[in-house]
Amino acid sequence: MQELAKNDVLKIMKQYNNDPQQLIAILLDIQIASGKNYLDKKWAEIAADVLKIPLSKIYDVITFYSMFSTEPLGEYVIEICQSPPCHFTYTEKIVQWFEAAAGIKMGETTKDGKISLKYTSCMGACEAGPAVKIGDAVFGELTADKVKTLIKRCLDDSIRPMIHEEL
Repeated sequence: MQELAKNDVLKIMKQYNNDPQQLIAILLDIQIASGKNYLDKKWAEIAADVLKIPLSKIYDVITFYSMFSTEPLGEYVIEICQSPPCHFTYTEKIVQWFEAAAGIKMGETTKDGKISLKYTSCMGACEAGPAVKIGDAVFGELTADKVKTLIKRCLDDSIRPMIHEEL
């Protein structure tokens, strides 16, 4: 994938009429367009300049919300909930399964750049916890076999159609 260019960032902001009220949506779209699920400092600087927002405010947003990253991540970011309800329903065991299946530790990215594992805050799926989010899809009631299936489907890119599918 090609490096995100200044014109790409400008086009994204223009889609939102350069409206500073749309900052979160703009930053999310820039992050997705990066191809590496992160916001580079130069893109934040461009957004600050065009939207007439202090760079410090943009960094406040980027560092406050867990869906943003300032470091490149894998194509598939697997976010494992660490809120108290999920924690008490065996998050540690789920983490072990994901680490074993992906061959990496939490906070790492696979060498091929396909998968990153990270913790996240509550995603509102406590009844199925511990919950895991991949892209916009939330998965719960996980077993070791379901975790292996999720990792396999990320590696072979067949995870995309699973957005509304049951495992």
